Amino acid sequence: MSDASERVRNSFAKQAFMQLLGAELTYIAAGEVDITLPFRADLVQQHGFLHAGVSAAIADSACGYAALSLMPADSAVLSVEFKVNMLAPASGAKFVARGRIVRAGKTITVVRGEVIAIAGDGTSKVVLELLGTMMTVRGNGLTD
Repeated sequence: MSDASERVRNSFAKQAFMQLLGAELTYIAAGEVDITLPFRADLVQQHGFLHAGVSAAIADSACGYAALSLMPADSAVLSVEFKVNMLAPASGAKFVARGRIVRAGKTITVVRGEVIAIAGDGTSKVVLELLGTMMTVRGNGLTD
């Protein structure tokens, strides 16, 4: 396991919100992270679809960790901004958030993410797209 992968795993293990949701890291590579969330009835909105806030949260985390994987070892990551488009109702047996780097800079990293809903029969559809900006943070006491 690379140092960057270990940093991502250690940081994710500290993220109580992802634990609360039941999300788990399922893929880590340089500039790429996937987070998988099994369907849970207590995470849906009034029509039975995964709540948009939950979808956005797992996409944001996947993108943040993709950015962290390329940052210096002594840094932390924070989301600066992101925009999401909900493309389809989020229904499925599980959801995979994929975070990918568009451009990594010294301080600012542009990321792209998507959430894919996977049905019980294995069919899938993209339900959310994210475009965001992550910031490299150093020297202020934050640690990942």
